[in-house]
Amino acid sequence: MVARLYGALLLDMDVRFQAPLPPGARIFASNHPSTTDAFLMMGLTGKPMYVMINDFVFKMPALGLFLRGAGHIPVVIGSGRPAFETAVQLLKDGKTVGIYPEGALSPLDGGHCPPHTGVARLALASGAPVIPLGVSLDPKRILFRRAHAAGMSDEARWYLGGRYTVTVGQPMHFACQGEERGYVRAATQAVMQQIMQLAQQSHARAGGVQAKAPAFKWAMPRY
Repeated sequence: MVARLYGALLLDMDVRFQAPLPPGARIFASNHPSTTDAFLMMGLTGKPMYVMINDFVFKMPALGLFLRGAGHIPVVIGSGRPAFETAVQLLKDGKTVGIYPEGALSPLDGGHCPPHTGVARLALASGAPVIPLGVSLDPKRILFRRAHAAGMSDEARWYLGGRYTVTVGQPMHFACQGEERGYVRAATQAVMQQIMQLAQQSHARAGGVQAKAPAFKWAMPRY
């Protein structure tokens, strides 16, 4: 509810679904142009979503407390197995998990970072479909800040007051015997390719023109 209110009041949200969402467990996978993405992803379905987020963000005052209280999943770089197991269990319990395959903020000049295989391994371990989505935003509306927590710092990109365009694609299903490496890599690339195609559709729909005033256009999916 907080995420949806933030989008309604502070952004020009345009979210389009290409197909009804499947019932039960789902894995939402997206590109990651801003730090705000993880927060906004929570409001996509009107139901609880557990997003896999860099552990550094959980160390930030206030925001980290909110994320932990909402049950999101901290991912420790270089030691991601506990986060993976937590996500698999949530999916087996019929919950929805959000993930950013790039594992980092997307390049501002377009394209994407090399995707990690976690999204494909989650799908294979849980049997849940992957719901790809592509985000487009106005880079002129990004506020660049250095975030500091627990003696560490990282780049943060806060998105305020701009048009935020999202295209949610059709479910992708994956299955194979075991975790065959070639299949996992191919599935990962297929998801990332679909995400980028959807991001391009979002960018085309946005037209590169900033809206004059916020307008809440959140098209809720059918179940």
